[in-house]
Amino acid sequence: MKDTTLPAAAVLLPGTGTDARFITDAFGPALTSAGVEFIAVEPDPRRVVGSYLDALDSAVAAHGPILVAGVSIGAHTALNWAFDQPGDAAAVLAVMPGWTGPPADAPAALSAALTARLLRADGIDAVTAVMRSSSPAWLGDILARSWQSQWPDFPHALDEAAANIAPTVEKLAAISVPVGIVGATDDAVHPFAVAQEWADHLAHAAITRVTLDEIGADNGVLGHRAMAALEQLFT
Repeated sequence: MKDTTLPAAAVLLPGTGTDARFITDAFGPALTSAGVEFIAVEPDPRRVVGSYLDALDSAVAAHGPILVAGVSIGAHTALNWAFDQPGDAAAVLAVMPGWTGPPADAPAALSAALTARLLRADGIDAVTAVMRSSSPAWLGDILARSWQSQWPDFPHALDEAAANIAPTVEKLAAISVPVGIVGATDDAVHPFAVAQEWADHLAHAAITRVTLDEIGADNGVLGHRAMAALEQLFT
C-alpha cells in the first residue's frame, strides 16, 4: 500500500468486554509498521458508544480525517460513524461484526444480554469462572482482565451492546470510504456470514478470513489481515 493512501492517525475501538490493551495488541503492530499513529480507546462501560464517538471527534479535531479500526461493536460504531461523518473517515478496518441493522436474535446480542443478567444475579467471580470454562484460554484471560477493569458498571455495557443498532444494508451501501473486513470462520458469536454481508453491500470493501486459533496465537493477526484487505482496494 502506498503511504499516501493512509491517514496520519487511527482510532481503535474495542469490542464489548475487551479493552484498550487488546485492541492495541490486535491493530498496533500493523499500524506501527505502516507508520500510522493510533489512539486505543478505553471503553467507558456506562456509555460505550458515546465514549467511542468522543474519541473519534477528538482525533479528527487533532489530525483531520482518520482511519477507524473496530472489533464487533467497535466495527458497528466505526461504520455508523463513517456514514454520519463521511468527510472525517478516511478508511475503516472492520473486524468480526456481530450483526446488520437491529440485533434481533443475533448470537452476540443474546450472549451479551444473558451475561449481563448473570452478572447481576451471580456476581463477577462466578460468571467469570463459567466464561473461562467455556472459552479458549487466551480469550478467557483477555475477558477476565477487561471485565474486572469495567466492574461494577460492566453489565450496563453489555445491555448497551445487546441493543446496539449496527449499520443497515442501506447505510452500508451509502458508505464510500474503503473498508477492510476480517471475518472469523469458526466464531459462532460473530458469524462469518455477517462479515460477508457487509462486504457485499459496501461500495469499496475487501474481506479476508481468520480463525480463533490464529487470533489466540497472535492477536496482531487481526490488524495484519485487515490491513491486507484494505491494501487490495489500492492495488
